[in-house]
Amino acid sequence: MPSATLEEYLEAIYKLAERGEVRPGALAEAMGVSAPTVTATLSRLKAAGLIQRREGAVELTLAGRQTALDIVRRHRLAERFLVDVLGLPWDEVHEEACQLEHALSPKVQEALESFMDNPAVCPHGHPIPAADGTIALTQGAPLCESAAGDEADIVRIDDEQGELLTYLASLGMFPGTSVRICDVAPFKGPLLVEVGDARYAIGRDVAEKIIVSSAAAPAKRKGRLGIRR
Repeated sequence: MPSATLEEYLEAIYKLAERGEVRPGALAEAMGVSAPTVTATLSRLKAAGLIQRREGAVELTLAGRQTALDIVRRHRLAERFLVDVLGLPWDEVHEEACQLEHALSPKVQEALESFMDNPAVCPHGHPIPAADGTIALTQGAPLCESAAGDEADIVRIDDEQGELLTYLASLGMFPGTSVRICDVAPFKGPLLVEVGDARYAIGRDVAEKIIVSSAAAPAKRKGRLGIRR
C-alpha cells in the first residue's frame, strides 16, 4: 500500500489530469514542493508501477488510476461526512478530509457510504467514485462561458480553496443553485448574475471555477446535495 505522501501525489496527478496533460512543474505547484522533490517522488511512483512518463508528461498506470480513485473516494466521502453528519461548513472540510482519507479502511468506507445513503457527490459537487472504481461523468461548462440571458444550475466548484468557498457561500452559490446571467461585460469584464432575488457581479477568475449546466444531468448514483450554509 502506498505511503500517505505517495497517495497525495496520485490524487493530485488524477485531479490535474482531468484538466489536461500533467507536467512536473504543475504538480510541484499543486503539491507546494520544489521541483527536485517532485522528481524524486515521481521516481518512487514509477518504480512502484503507479505512473509512467511520456515525453516529460506524467500519466497514471491502470494500477495508479485505481489507487488514485480509491483515495479520491475516501476524501470525498470524508468531506460528505464532515458536512452532513458533523455539520462543519463546506469551506472548512477539504483540509480535514486530507487527514482522514489516509485512515479510512475499505470496511469503514463501505459503512460510511451506506450510513449516508450512497452520496453521489462531495459537498463541492465532484462525483464520488464507486467501490469498484467507476465514476460518474459530470457535464457542464465554466460560468464565464455563459451569455447574457442564460439560465443555469451550478454543478460543481472546481477550486476547493476555503476563501473562494466562503465567498460563494455568502452569495448563496452552492451546487444545485439556479442562476441567471443578466449581463456579461466585454473585454473579459465581470458577469452580472442573479441568484434568487439578489444580483452580484462575479469576476471572470471566479466564474471560470464555477461549473454550470443548463440542464444538469442526473447523477448515476444515489445521493444528496445537503450543504450546511
